[in-house]
Amino acid sequence: MKIGVPKEIKDREYRVGVTPAGVQALMAAGHELVVETQAGAAIGFTDEMYQAVGARIVPTAAEVYKSPMVMKVKEPQSSEFPLMHEGQLLFTYLHLAPDPEQTRQLLERKVVAIAYETVTDERGALPLLVPMSEVAGRIAIQAGAFGLQMINGGRGVLLGGVPGVARGKVVIVGGGIVGTEAAKMAMGLGADVTILDTSLTRLRQLDDLFGPNLKTRFSEAHALDELLPQADLVVGSVLLPGAAAPKLIKRRHVQQMQRGAVIVDVAIDQGGCAETSRPTSHSSPMYIEEDVVHYCVTNMPGACARTSTMALTNATLPYALQLANHGYQEALRRNSGLKNGLNVCKGQVTYRAVADGLGYDYVPADDALSQA
Repeated sequence: MKIGVPKEIKDREYRVGVTPAGVQALMAAGHELVVETQAGAAIGFTDEMYQAVGARIVPTAAEVYKSPMVMKVKEPQSSEFPLMHEGQLLFTYLHLAPDPEQTRQLLERKVVAIAYETVTDERGALPLLVPMSEVAGRIAIQAGAFGLQMINGGRGVLLGGVPGVARGKVVIVGGGIVGTEAAKMAMGLGADVTILDTSLTRLRQLDDLFGPNLKTRFSEAHALDELLPQADLVVGSVLLPGAAAPKLIKRRHVQQMQRGAVIVDVAIDQGGCAETSRPTSHSSPMYIEEDVVHYCVTNMPGACARTSTMALTNATLPYALQLANHGYQEALRRNSGLKNGLNVCKGQVTYRAVADGLGYDYVPADDALSQA
C-alpha cells in the first residue's frame, strides 16, 4: 500500500507521523512511503534519512494526500481538508467530540478515519493514547512550574520549596496515565501532591505504588471545594475515551483559587475539564482568567517533539502494518480493538460518543464496514 506522511502544520507542531525507523519497517513489509519534504527536519529526522530507508520525498502536502492511506500526528487542519478524497484511510489523533467542523469535513469527504485515541487493546486500555499521555503528564508539571513564576503572572511558588519554606501544593484531577505521570514528576520536584479519582480501585493502586508520598482522595464535589482553593497548581487529567471531557472544575472553583495559581488542563484536546479553559497554542500557551494562570495547549507533547515522535511510532507501527498489510476492512475485522478506533467511515459516524456529542446518527462499525 502507498502510505503518505505529511508535514504537520498545526502551530509549532514538530512531531511527524512516522520515524525513519518506522518507514524502514513499513518498506520491509512491501509498502511504498511518500514523505513530505522537511516533515521531520526540526527534530533531526532529515529528508536524507527517510530517503536512505527507501521513502520518496515529495515537495507538497497535495502529493502526500494522493496516497490511499495517510499517517500523521494531529487532526487535519483547514487547509488539509480539500486534499482528502473519498475512501482515503486517515490514521491519526482526531478528538472529534469537541470539534464539529472537523467531523463535518471528514463526513462530507467520506474519509475513513481511525483515531489513535480510541483504539483499544485486549485489556480495554488505550495503547496509542498511552505514550502521549505519559509525555503530557510529565510536561504538565514542567509547564505548571513555569506558569507559577512571577514573569508569567504566577504566584511565585517553587514547587519543591526550600528548607524552612513549605512545598507547593499540586492537585491532580484524574488518576489515569496523565495523572500518574504528573504525580511522578511533581513528587520528583518535592511538591505536596494530592490526586483525585472516582475509582477506588485506581486510588488503591496509586497508594500501593507511591505510598505515603502521595495523598489520594475520592473525586467528588466536596473534595474539589476543599482542595482547589489551597492548590498552587491544578492538573486536569480527566478522560472519557472519545467523548468531550466533563467540566468538573467549575468557574466558582477557579474564582476561589489563590491569585496566581495555575491550571494545566491536559483534557483540552477533548474540550477541557475546567469551565474557564479554552484552547491555546505553543506560540501563546498561557492566559489569565479569574486571576488564575491557565495553560491549555491542545498539542502539549509537541513541546518535546522528538521524544514524542519516537514513542508514538513505537506504539502505532504494529497497527499501521495491520492496516497496510490487509487493507482497513480486513484489518478491522481481524482486530476488534483497532476497530474501536474507527470514528467515521464514508459519511457515517461509527463511534457512539462522537455521534451522541455532536448529534449524528450512530452507525455501528460492523454495519458501516459491510456497506463500504
